[in-house]
Order: sequence, then structure tokens, then C-alpha cells
Amino acid sequence: MQNVPLPQFRPLADIGPASQLPLRGRGSGVNPPNRFEKLGFTVDGEFIDGQTQEDPDFLKPRSVATAILEDTSRTILNHVDSPDLGFAWTVNPYRGCEHGCIYCYARPGHEYLGMSSGIDFETKIMAKHDAPELLAKALAKSSWQGEPIVFAGVTDVYQPIEAELGITRKCLEVCLAFRQPISIITKNKLILRDIDIIGEMAKLNLVHAAVSLTTLSNKLASVMEPRASSPRSRLDTIRALAKLGVPTTVMTAPIIPGLNDHEIPALLREASHAGATCAGYVLLRMPHQIKAIFLDWLQRNFPQRAAKVEALIRDTREGELYRAAFHERGRGTGPIADQIGATFRMFARKYKLANRLPPHERGLFRVPSELADRGQLSLFGQ
Repeated sequence: MQNVPLPQFRPLADIGPASQLPLRGRGSGVNPPNRFEKLGFTVDGEFIDGQTQEDPDFLKPRSVATAILEDTSRTILNHVDSPDLGFAWTVNPYRGCEHGCIYCYARPGHEYLGMSSGIDFETKIMAKHDAPELLAKALAKSSWQGEPIVFAGVTDVYQPIEAELGITRKCLEVCLAFRQPISIITKNKLILRDIDIIGEMAKLNLVHAAVSLTTLSNKLASVMEPRASSPRSRLDTIRALAKLGVPTTVMTAPIIPGLNDHEIPALLREASHAGATCAGYVLLRMPHQIKAIFLDWLQRNFPQRAAKVEALIRDTREGELYRAAFHERGRGTGPIADQIGATFRMFARKYKLANRLPPHERGLFRVPSELADRGQLSLFGQ
């Protein structure tokens, strides 16, 4: 993996489809300016048109390598105070996500790092190599009471680079040693690599899992979530986790009106048959620059449906593309949003997914005796 200079693009409103530089295997086709930066770079459409005349292959899809950058954050436990999420603590071993999901609400976080929420978010990944040691130190504090931790939030902890780096696995080893209850959210079958650790935690009722399932169409998934596991692999993952005794939620998120909302019944049916025990959904969220990124993607991949999908999205946001108020941001408002919610609830009941997960076992939490000497906490960072 290497650090490759990335081109910058103007938003869809400023350039036409002929001015795009397509990237192979990536979700975003643009790198919109960082909203915190006063200056930005653009690629002039006339320049690209001129290059195309000289070289007919100029606009053929090209590859951009993933760059792994060091994240030097000194904390790993993140406190969450959003009243509509239902959890209080998260662990994110990475920032950015190689999956490249075009709809990812976490994209704007990369702008705090001086990068773009577009291509940068999925090709420049910040890795917290010392996350296991930081986690062990946090759990060993006398103030920590073993509250459940969610492994996710602004990244997928099982994105492709985890296969090489193994940071998430080492963090799970820490949690098992401390008997720390956790939940894991992912859309990657790589979670099954750690079935040995997760299985041990399941025996102690320390782990829940949630698998994101947005579509059963391989064609749609390949352009919407280009580097995530296939829909079939995700159902197989649910099946394997359920067989292991892990309470597993299917997250049909996000629901995009006019694009995948009609799949809600089928998604819930297939997840139920695979062994999921409950379900959740979130309406498409597009804070900040995601609006330009998503609309550009929509126009490139579904030009005949783009206007209709955008209109339906606006119908769920009182004419806007996004409204960020708590509770409303994940559900929307108006007749279409209400219909989506009613459809989800009806089929969740039909397929016996309208349940709550059993509570984690919190009474087993302890600081391992072999780690009483704080110097030994560094073992988890190796």
C-alpha cells in the first residue's frame, strides 16, 4: 500500500459527467473541498476534455492505492452522548473506511484531519496501531465499570485492511481478558476470522453483533458498497454468528427512498431465515459534503432515476436533503418516511425480528490479575 496523490474535483453542480475521472473499485467519484479549508484545488473540465482528445483512454477507470497513515490519538474509548443511538461508548481502531460506501455518514470526519470526505475517506485510512494497549489501560482504570462498548461508530472495524493489521482482533483479546461486554457492527465477513474469540465471549454472554444488509442485489451492492462483503456473504455471516449463539441484529441501513426501500420485506425475510434475532433501520443521512458526493454517484450510476430518487429523499426531509435533529435524522418526516417506517415494523413483526437483544452480562468484568502490574498492559500492544 502506498500514498498516492489524489485529484480534486468540483461538486456535481459545477461539472458534467464528461469531467469525471472514474476510479476502479471506489465508491466516491469526487473529492469535494474540505469545508474547513479556505483554499481548494479543482480539475478544470476543459483540461480533462483536452486530455481526452489527446488520449482516448484518459477517462478509463483507474486504480488508487490505499494509504495507511499512523493515528497518534492517545485515547481509544469514545463517549457518545447522542440521545437517539442507544449506546454510550465506542471503540474505533481506524478512521476512514476502505469499504467506500457512498452513503457513509462518517465521511465528514475526515475533514477534521485536513482531508476530503470523498475519495480521501476511503483511500487514506488512519490506523491506531496502539489501540489494544490504550484499551487495556482504559479498562484497567478504577473509574471504569464495565459498561458495554460498541466496536464501530465512524468506521467498520472489519474493513479490508484489518485482515493485514489485526488491530480489531487484538482489541477483542483485551475485551475477553477483561470480560468486557461489547457489540460489533460490520458489513464484512472478516468478522468470522475471529470466531474463536467471539465464541468464547458468546459463552459468557459478553457479545452482540449487528450485520448491515442494504440490498440483496449484487449489482447495486457493487457500486454502493464496492469493497464490502457481498449480500450473500453477509447472510452467511449472520448464519454463522447465530449458530455460535451470538445475538445478532440485521441493520437494513441506510434505507434510500427510490433505490432500496422496496427491498425491506425481502431483506428482513432473508435475515430472519439466516438466524437474526432482531432488526433495525436508518434512513439515508447526508450531513455536510456527503450531499455532493452522493448526488454525483447517483447521477453517474442511475442517470435515469437520479431526479426521482433525489425528490423522494427531499420528501422525507421537508424539502431538504438532510435535517440533523436528533431522532429525526435517522427516520425523516412526512408520508414517505412514515410509509418506510410502517413497512419496516410490519415485516419485522412478521419475521419475528421486532425484539430486543438480551442484556449483556456485566457482572463478570474484572481487571485480569496477571495485568495487575500496569507494566504488563503493554503486552496487548505487541
